[in-house]
Amino acid sequence: MLHAVLLASSALLSPPIAHRGGANARGAVRMMQAGGTQQVDGVRVGPPPDLPSLLLHNRIVYMGLSLVPSVTELIVAELLYLNYESTEKSVYMYINSPGTSSSSGQTTAFETEAFAVADTMNYIGPDIETICIGSAYGTAAMLLANGKKGTRACLPNASIMLHQPRSRARGQASDIQIKAREVLTARHVINTMLAEATGQPLEKVTLDSSRTKYLSPEQATAYGIVDKVLRSQDD
Repeated sequence: MLHAVLLASSALLSPPIAHRGGANARGAVRMMQAGGTQQVDGVRVGPPPDLPSLLLHNRIVYMGLSLVPSVTELIVAELLYLNYESTEKSVYMYINSPGTSSSSGQTTAFETEAFAVADTMNYIGPDIETICIGSAYGTAAMLLANGKKGTRACLPNASIMLHQPRSRARGQASDIQIKAREVLTARHVINTMLAEATGQPLEKVTLDSSRTKYLSPEQATAYGIVDKVLRSQDD
């Protein structure tokens, strides 16, 4: 039995015989590496690429988490890459994010993470079409409004919410005072961006965001955060 197994193994490991198909047979099993993807005679084999890469190939950026540094780094990198690839084709940014807070309302990152994304959106050449597909809270609502006017949208059951930055500063009184000044500065920047994007007076935006303010898709449209509600792909 052992002898038979060894003979079978040697047969499997031995090189193919030349007369079995010749050059055509060798071409049929020729494999190559192209961008990490194996191909057999031009047909892709192996595991599929990751989903973010497939979306990026179609110029789609998906923001589906809080704006922690790792998420911001990826979104900014994707925007810069798409700008390098083409400055003429639009970029589609789908947003389902609580911004720089968690879903429970606790602060997860500095507001500067959202500012980095907003500044990159304004810096690159392509138009950014923003679509809210779940929720856009706080700084995420600001990014939603920061898309190209006329192309900002949300789905029928999306939820948009305005609120001012939250601070959990602790320590000495002087440290708390420094942090408070920084929070007030961040609030002013967020409200100014929202006012410019929505056309609302800065005083109104500041008043509305001083307390948590939820907006339905229709209310967000009237407010100027989005331009339309998408009920189907034909809208």
